[in-house]
Amino acid sequence: MKILFISLGCDKNLVDSEVMLGLLAGNGYTMTDNEQEADIIIVNTCCFIGDAKEESVNTILEMAELKRTGNCKALIVTGCMAQRYKEEVIAEIPEVDGVLGTSSYPEIVDTVKKVLEKNKVLSFYDMNKTAEFNVKRMLTTGGHYAHLKIAEGCDKNCTYCIIPKVRGHYRSTPLEKLIAEAKGLAEQGVKELILVAQETTLYGVDLYGEKSLHILLKELCKIEGIHWIRIQYCYPEAIYDELIQTMKEERKVCHYLDIPIQHANDEILKRMGRKTNKKQLTKIIEKLRREIPDIVLRTTLIAGFPGETKEQHEELMQFVNDMEFDRLGVFAYSREEDTPAAMMDNQVAEEIKQERREAIMELQQEVSSDKAETMIEKVLEVMVEGKVADEPAYVTRTYGDAPGVDGYLFLNSGEMIETGTFLNAKVTGALEYDLIGEIADEFTE
Repeated sequence: MKILFISLGCDKNLVDSEVMLGLLAGNGYTMTDNEQEADIIIVNTCCFIGDAKEESVNTILEMAELKRTGNCKALIVTGCMAQRYKEEVIAEIPEVDGVLGTSSYPEIVDTVKKVLEKNKVLSFYDMNKTAEFNVKRMLTTGGHYAHLKIAEGCDKNCTYCIIPKVRGHYRSTPLEKLIAEAKGLAEQGVKELILVAQETTLYGVDLYGEKSLHILLKELCKIEGIHWIRIQYCYPEAIYDELIQTMKEERKVCHYLDIPIQHANDEILKRMGRKTNKKQLTKIIEKLRREIPDIVLRTTLIAGFPGETKEQHEELMQFVNDMEFDRLGVFAYSREEDTPAAMMDNQVAEEIKQERREAIMELQQEVSSDKAETMIEKVLEVMVEGKVADEPAYVTRTYGDAPGVDGYLFLNSGEMIETGTFLNAKVTGALEYDLIGEIADEFTE
């Protein structure tokens, strides 16, 4: 039996997909990327913002059509949209045979067996229950890097966000389980671990009574074969001194932080339910750069939040200009049902939201271009991602580039270099978001 598996949404969802793929492969199923030959189709969905929800719905409908007209015998839907809209999925898309919530994805093998026997399967555990599994994940990232999900759920309750309602309360994964999983990934050839959660900085508070991300980092650094450890999704108010010190002391921990701030105007931040103000944001950013001078900071912003005035947008633009973030992404505010922000007065017109988003991105393009120019002549360690087709060049990443969201360093070289290799590159040119370089010396690993 051949399975087509479609994973949508964030890196955290991708980890769930890799667990399901591992479970299925371990039970004799074969994976395919050919829609026409798939016996079973599984869609792991997202519903974080409107565009993601629309993509999930359209994908399910496309696969439902395949089931009606092609080889497909069973269609299963999992993930956040399945959790949030289970009644609608069941009622409106009769081609769907199984629906699994966000905590029940380890039931995927039993679900496949049951739907092939023409049974409808609906599996929704308590979403505050941590999913239990013991399986070798099937990596979909190429094998040289992998995401390590260190916690599930969220307690922040930002007014624009649906995540707590589809993923439950914040709950850390026990340290010993993470170490065992990381060792297994290293044995599979993984050289870069990317720590993800809805909020990584609070890791351990629920289990150990205190922030323990720095302890986890120190233990992960002991694992042979792991070369880089990258931290994503650190809420700025929760960044703490022991974490900063560990980043400074541990060679394997990349000097890179993803700190989603969302806005810089105090009134908007309060309406968002955020726990910081502009003064505090400025203080933590300055502290990080003072303590770790070569740190690369990434952030995300929301343009056009309900009630945002032209002046508040301009204040955010000025903050972006002043802070000079190394990496930055912007979402136009998405009005999500069942969130407090959706009910707020003074919703901003879609056209204005998009205009404000584009204005911020244009400004950031200038900041990024200027920063890239300053890198010329510097020597940076890079990881080789793969070869550029039909050219004597390779796609690589520096410590300042997370896969899928940041830029690349294009390395000119006619040598044969294996994917996942680390080497030193001298920067010879700069583009708006990417760098160009050449090998600086012998391979470092």
